[in-house]
Amino acid sequence: MGGSARSISEALGGHRNSLGFIRLVLASLVIFDHAFPLGGFGADPVLALTKGQASIGSLAVGGFFAISGYLITKSGMSADLLQYFWRRVLRIFPAFWVVLLFTAVIVGPILWVSTGHPIGSYFRFAPDGPFHYLRANWQLSIGAYGIYDQLAASTPWGVQVGASVFNGSLWTLIYEWHAYLLIGVAVAFGVLVNARVLVPLATVLLLALQIAAITNPGSPGAIAPYLADTYRITLTFTFMLGATLAVYSKRVIYSNGLGVLSGLVLLLTLRYGGFLTIGTIAGTYFVFYLAARLPRGVQWIGSKNDYSYGVYIYGFLVQQVLAHLEWYRLGYLPYALIALIVTFGLAWLSWHGVEKRALALKNWGPGRGWSHWIDRTRKWRGRRRSIIPTEPSGSAAELPASAKP
Repeated sequence: MGGSARSISEALGGHRNSLGFIRLVLASLVIFDHAFPLGGFGADPVLALTKGQASIGSLAVGGFFAISGYLITKSGMSADLLQYFWRRVLRIFPAFWVVLLFTAVIVGPILWVSTGHPIGSYFRFAPDGPFHYLRANWQLSIGAYGIYDQLAASTPWGVQVGASVFNGSLWTLIYEWHAYLLIGVAVAFGVLVNARVLVPLATVLLLALQIAAITNPGSPGAIAPYLADTYRITLTFTFMLGATLAVYSKRVIYSNGLGVLSGLVLLLTLRYGGFLTIGTIAGTYFVFYLAARLPRGVQWIGSKNDYSYGVYIYGFLVQQVLAHLEWYRLGYLPYALIALIVTFGLAWLSWHGVEKRALALKNWGPGRGWSHWIDRTRKWRGRRRSIIPTEPSGSAAELPASAKP
């Protein structure tokens, strides 16, 4: 790389970028996307404009995965396996468990009582009750979306799907966790430092599977049943594009020309086809171009207080409760804006009450890494050996000379 060209790494400038702001915008866009079906306003119009390739929500989730792939891989490049997984668990699970509890033991009972049911009949060990909801979901893989029949008949979405649904956004988290596991394997084998080329090779393999899934649906599943779920291919592919940018961030050129070109390719593929392949690649570059190009005035947003995860995990729940209260009758925009405001409040509580406190433990215990605990174990063994007497107490060596035989 010659001349005055900068790399993506230099352009992003460590923490001097707008990635936090972009993530918050993406999380907010998911709410506006979900407002269409949850409020009974029909389908997201972007679906028609893109010929069914993408909605506002799927574009936002894709942006999330690309950014996550970059940031998580960067974290893995400077951590050992123990540190890596400890920090990933702290980031995703505590807030997730709290939103599950909030749903099952606060929102659920309030709705139950408000519809004339006695509170005692709510907390039962029923196949579709609150305890089942917690047990079926706590591992990130969502096994139950509803509690009893709540919201099934009182919300437009419940009527449309014919079921109780409290939080339909949580389904993507297991795919992100699986992507974390993939990077964890790379950390374990030193791939991110000593064999970086394997990261883009894995990304190319996912691109091939993506093409196969588009041209011959079902073919990836014939290769391996795990791949029958196309989201595993699509979302992991996007995540790995971010990971590839991370391991080669000092070599990938950042320029206005490439940024504008990537944006144009993204728009053209969304309109005319090819978004899930070429468009996703262009879109990933465009996200990081924007992160470096947006005004410095927005860089502080999300840099210290990251509310994006909270907005994402609470948005759908808030919208369903508002729909139950029939606030969607105010119209699409008021419904979406009220949901956004309430969600931001819960996201603020989630960050300051749960997420930030959990992340404060990132360098505690397992977060100190293998070397710390190995060294500590060696020192403990050394001290233990040093306090063991070489001869037993009361031996002949310790007796006075007159008492010795």
